[in-house]
Amino acid sequence: MGENEVKISVIMPVYKVEQYVARAIESIQAQTLREFEFLIVDDGTPDRSGEICDAYAQEDERIRVFHKENGGAPSARNMAIDIARGKYMYFMDSDDWAEPTMLEDLYTLAEQNSAQLVVSGFYIDTYYNDTEFYTQDQKLPSRVFASQQEFREYAYEMFDQNLLYPPWNKLFLSEYLIRNNLKFPNTFMDDFPFVLSVIRDVERVVLTEKQYYHFIRARAESETAKYRANLYEKREEEHSWMLDLYDHWGIHDEKSEEMLQRRYIERVIGCVENVTNPSCTLTAREKKEKIREMIRSDRARRAVRVARPRSTYMKLMLIPIKSGNVGLTYLEGKVISGVKAKDTKLFARLKAGR
Repeated sequence: MGENEVKISVIMPVYKVEQYVARAIESIQAQTLREFEFLIVDDGTPDRSGEICDAYAQEDERIRVFHKENGGAPSARNMAIDIARGKYMYFMDSDDWAEPTMLEDLYTLAEQNSAQLVVSGFYIDTYYNDTEFYTQDQKLPSRVFASQQEFREYAYEMFDQNLLYPPWNKLFLSEYLIRNNLKFPNTFMDDFPFVLSVIRDVERVVLTEKQYYHFIRARAESETAKYRANLYEKREEEHSWMLDLYDHWGIHDEKSEEMLQRRYIERVIGCVENVTNPSCTLTAREKKEKIREMIRSDRARRAVRVARPRSTYMKLMLIPIKSGNVGLTYLEGKVISGVKAKDTKLFARLKAGR
């Protein structure tokens, strides 16, 4: 396939996914749009993932596999960005899969509207055993934004539906990424800051309510199920990014502000659960001190004043935080940890309905 014939460069880093990577590759091979290149970067995986990818590449000339020393998903994605030839770029995760019309539909929308960014709905499939899973729908009505300002004013709705966090429900105009030197930062949870850098000054955006991508959440193996010592600091950093974005946009309306504060306090609850997670090695006293720091900060006090929880579950979760009661918040975290560990199905439903 000549360079001018490549409509989309599909980019996928691979690391320790030998159980899932074949399904991911085959879901791209099955796309109704055929003029793509599939750039797979083996990020020094210690299992058979790289060999599996090589086997597919031998049978399909559109697939190119690159093997490198382990440097993390950001370095793998950035390596592929530098060699991509497509008019558009699409970023795939190697343990997920996509519906067959995804690339064609996103490409058509981008071309029809001269879009720099196309955003679609997606599915979150949370598996609570090998075959059963709970599907969470993430979508909003289709819309072509008439201006940059219209997109910015509507973005709070898209953040609320988790549509502006990951890269894999989006098609990116390559020229826009290259001209603005937009790459994935070398950090844990690199997806979010990359997307923030894209939407910061984007002008032409299209949203489709159609859902194509299946984000697979296998709770027992998920990165999000582990205790992370620096999770609270990471969430604080993320909130600063969000505040900076809205300052840059000059958007300070009531709905956007409420979203920002509700989003923040929901993540504080996640950080409370993180320190009460059974795998956390802090002592009970240290855990409570950490919780005190979280719920009595100026940010948390402002957030609980402004946030308007949309579910009874979340209203209940905020009661001990609003009162600043460290002991009750600690117990709340332990209850959430228990549900998360023992009833994945219930936990997924509660999280989806918050």
